[in-house]
Amino acid sequence: MDARESLAPSAAMREYLAEIYRLQEDSPTVSTTSLADRLNVSPPAIPRMLKRLQSVGFVKHVPYQGVELTERGREEALREIRRHRLLEVFLVNVMGFTWDETHEHADDLSAGLNDRLTERMAEMTGQPTRCPHGEPIPDRDGRLPEVNDICIVNLSVGHRGAVSRVRTHEPEKLRYFASLGLTPGTAIEIVGRAPFNGPMRLRAGREEVVIGYELMRSLWVT
Repeated sequence: MDARESLAPSAAMREYLAEIYRLQEDSPTVSTTSLADRLNVSPPAIPRMLKRLQSVGFVKHVPYQGVELTERGREEALREIRRHRLLEVFLVNVMGFTWDETHEHADDLSAGLNDRLTERMAEMTGQPTRCPHGEPIPDRDGRLPEVNDICIVNLSVGHRGAVSRVRTHEPEKLRYFASLGLTPGTAIEIVGRAPFNGPMRLRAGREEVVIGYELMRSLWVT
């Protein structure tokens, strides 16, 4: 076994890998600028960590072209995402936090979470397959449950479905979505839409609400 195979990633490395995975869901390669913005770190810190991750086989990084996970990096990223999303479920279902509070707390707590604690939380919360925001939770083997949804930006008036995911970690946006009743599982119908990326009018449950393009980009529905 070589040094690369025996190395267990540090908490900081796991955080980077998970964030690269999330960003790669929207783009095959991830820019160092977007990674710095998402992790709230200074841009000069990114190349140093990417060099470490590349040296142990977790990422491929070509300067000025971006970074992507290797298969090994993807496996580690999914382990970290499982820890994080199970923590979010635990914080809401067991500890009584609201969905807008969970991401930051899960970031703080996941660094000290081992596999035994992770699986205990999974048992205590009924082996959930989605986090409070609707994101899929990988199973113990790193397999993601199938999710068939689409960003509401791509849909037209008359579409009926349900909120599947709310893809933002910003507390203010999450609180606003909650105030409109747009949380995972809520039935929706698109009843109006202005042209040129204008606002969309939705029937959510028994209420009609209006959301702008910025919020539409975070709302994924069936």
